[in-house]
Amino acid sequence: MSVSEHVSEHNTGRLYGVGLGPGDPSLMTLRAVEVITGADVIAYHSARHGRSIARSIAAKHLRADHIEEALVYPVTTETTDHPGGYRGAMEDFYTEAAARLAVHLDAGRTVAVLAEGDPLFYGSYMHMHKRLADRYPTEVIPGVTSVSAAAARLGTPLAEGEEVLTILPGTLPEDELTARLAATDAAVVMKLGRTFPAVRRAFETSGRLPEAHYVERATMAGERIDDLASVDAGSVPYFAVAVLPSRIDAPRPGRAPDSGEVAVVGTGPAGPLWLTPETRGVLAAADDVVGYTTYLERVPVRPGQVRHGSDNKVESERAEFALDLARRGRRVAVVSGGDPGVFAMATAVLEVASQKQYADLPVRVLPGVTAANAAAARAGAPLGHDYATISLSDRLKPWEVIAERLRAAASADLVLALYNPGSRSRTWQVGKARDLLLEHRSPDTPVVLGRDVGGPAESVRTVRLADLDPAEVDMRTILLVGSSQTRWEQRGDGQQIVWTPRRYPEDAAGGSPQE
Repeated sequence: MSVSEHVSEHNTGRLYGVGLGPGDPSLMTLRAVEVITGADVIAYHSARHGRSIARSIAAKHLRADHIEEALVYPVTTETTDHPGGYRGAMEDFYTEAAARLAVHLDAGRTVAVLAEGDPLFYGSYMHMHKRLADRYPTEVIPGVTSVSAAAARLGTPLAEGEEVLTILPGTLPEDELTARLAATDAAVVMKLGRTFPAVRRAFETSGRLPEAHYVERATMAGERIDDLASVDAGSVPYFAVAVLPSRIDAPRPGRAPDSGEVAVVGTGPAGPLWLTPETRGVLAAADDVVGYTTYLERVPVRPGQVRHGSDNKVESERAEFALDLARRGRRVAVVSGGDPGVFAMATAVLEVASQKQYADLPVRVLPGVTAANAAAARAGAPLGHDYATISLSDRLKPWEVIAERLRAAASADLVLALYNPGSRSRTWQVGKARDLLLEHRSPDTPVVLGRDVGGPAESVRTVRLADLDPAEVDMRTILLVGSSQTRWEQRGDGQQIVWTPRRYPEDAAGGSPQE
């Protein structure tokens, strides 16, 4: 029984979205051929020139008695005088096209809408589907996508193991493309044509251009495969894709023996949600990852990448080790919690890198979300006005220096972000700092205790300065001490928020309430 006979028995039309594959008719599925040959109506989209790639793919399966509905776009890349602009013109077109197909469906005819690739993957069919599928019986026939076809023609794995594959439209803003290319393992950028110059710049800015390939009209007549960097922008059609294949076992293109570098990266306060796109990309591209073991555990394990963990107290040795690896041509990522430039590894690396033997070695520092920013966001906005960041650790500076800085910041009525407040071997600093601050601040001053922010043991709560208990503070805790202007309230939904107004009252200038 044919498709049309089966449907007519139920006296209703049936809608089919038929994926035709990337262009070669032999890549159509058996189900696609069955539906096309049995349908009453064949619909396909085309530009105003009337030529339809979808129809040409399915041509040998069309019957002389097929009813054909050519759905001709009113605009493609040209401008329009439609009052709603391009979007308005296309919305009206899709609505009118759906109405034309609905006439056939209401008459009990089966309608097959042809779609290059897969119908629901950046395809025009989806606009018919959204307008008709809730009104008529519908079946979508999947097809081989241009992404799969391009990877097959390149003959290289597209994504392997735990790698992430990102599909991007070339019509995205250039900076968005750059960020996503920098962050992902493998990628395919579609819809090139006029977008190609911006797409190429995005690959170059993200550092991925040497890895990228270009595939034009995969499986079709006029197919072309090249390195993306070699392609002339003036020759790129819409039906072309840029491909970043799997990094696993892939050669490192353009790597000279002396091309090693060190990138010091911040992993944020906890896991992958806190990584920037730039940091993700650098970590993925590194030959070696060096760092304190706790921070290394935040970095995904990648095949072929060597990890070097060490104790938290050997920062200079770790920095020297990373720089020596880079001198041998290795691409090294030194990981640090939070931001690497805030009481972390960037200083240690740069200090060692200033030695003569490392003078010509590239060293980069990539920012990360700080512990202070993370805890502040969880609490509300306690850092909304001027604030100072001070470490309470006296391992690298005398307590007298810390106390003097606390007094200065407190007398200036600054909000304070206090790092490294306590540890197993340092148990008295928090109490000393609290007592010192109480000389300048009201006992009711809010203090945010942020512990393991972003981690499984996260705890963020607020107490009065007078009630700050040193026993509740450890090395994984950061303290945010409010100024005289910081507010602390319970909202109607039960949420407790802390914020410091951006406007500082004129009558509060020159001192805190205690003075």
